[in-house]
Amino acid sequence: MAKAYLPLIGVILLVVVLWPYPVLIPLKLLVVFFHEASHAIMTVATGGEVVEMVISVDQGGHVLSRGGNRFLTLSAGYLGSLIWGVLIYLTALLSRLDRALMLILGLSLLAIAAWWIRDVFALGFALATGGAMIASAIWLPVSFNDAVLRVIGVTSMLYAPLDIYSDTIERSHLRSDAVMLGEAYGGSGMIWGIGWFLLSLAVIYVAFKFGHRSPPSSQEN
Repeated sequence: MAKAYLPLIGVILLVVVLWPYPVLIPLKLLVVFFHEASHAIMTVATGGEVVEMVISVDQGGHVLSRGGNRFLTLSAGYLGSLIWGVLIYLTALLSRLDRALMLILGLSLLAIAAWWIRDVFALGFALATGGAMIASAIWLPVSFNDAVLRVIGVTSMLYAPLDIYSDTIERSHLRSDAVMLGEAYGGSGMIWGIGWFLLSLAVIYVAFKFGHRSPPSSQEN
């Protein structure tokens, strides 16, 4: 059972060791993209309109919108990037659909950029990253796509609780999604942040347990 977690531990250690270095900036920006895209997708899914979506070079971003369900839209950022991570990691781990998933992600980045992004930096990032994903899906081996997807998935999952803690608990004075949710529905930003934080940890635990569960003894490996 412990051996099943070795690749996961290796990915986590790789991300942690490289986190302070510029080599991971594209990965961090991708996770921010997932966060903001989740706001935008939920806005449209609940009947609203996205005015603009921005990703900044300092790894920040925002979505301006009109209408939609405010509760779901505000909650979709942190929890959305978590779900992106879970789906990417589990698909890479449990299937051989790595190339297909990489292609879908690349096309998704290009589509989101075309629909909602007008900012020059964010547009350039989405086009470059989406294009790189498509090229990887077409020309690079399954093993490479699998490794990259696992790193993306784990990073997006772990970034969610860390970002929630930083934005809503450690720096509770910031005007975060949680603060805006509290203004709209009551309660403090910290309370909403703690709720999201605990929920994200629970989702990550279940995802890792599900992905690394022991196979039946009759199953061939």
